[in-house]
Amino acid sequence: MTHARAPRADAVRNRKRILAAAGKQITAHGPDVGMDEIAAAAGVAVGTLYRHFPTKTDLVAAVVAEYVARVADDAEAAFARVTAGERPLDELTAFLGRVIEASVTDRAVKAAAHALGTEPGDRADEDRAGSAVAALIRAGQGDGDVHPDVTVHDIYLLFSTAPTDQPSSARARWLTLVTPGLTAHARPAEN
Repeated sequence: MTHARAPRADAVRNRKRILAAAGKQITAHGPDVGMDEIAAAAGVAVGTLYRHFPTKTDLVAAVVAEYVARVADDAEAAFARVTAGERPLDELTAFLGRVIEASVTDRAVKAAAHALGTEPGDRADEDRAGSAVAALIRAGQGDGDVHPDVTVHDIYLLFSTAPTDQPSSARARWLTLVTPGLTAHARPAEN
């Protein structure tokens, strides 16, 4: 039986640096940023970048997969707070707000992934995120705070329609306006 050898520490560091630099470069310069520029920003040789990611599509897919993994981690943490006693609707709304804010900076990365034809994210991480969001929704429905017809797909629809190209104040207002659509309660009057 042959065991796969763990990657060397420098290879792991280089991969992390490449992914971080790629995310920043694609966000700053869009999907047309060159692999040479990404390698320079990561502080690695172009050959090192290509050893880790043979094509730009591979690199963008890895950057988007990291984003999806972060969303899954956040959703699971939100549900953990619910099981510890936090209000499900508050956690669901806060999660939605965090994902929208993260999407502002990762907007170009997602556009690059779409332009290059990659599938965003790892299926396991997408499943983790969906399961945690579903659990948040069920907990909120159990409390009577989340409308009985709200689904995970509704939350994903909200993600895809958020005004990520607008200023922070517009995104906050958008969240204020859409939150009542999730709830089983009437919208409170603003001061």
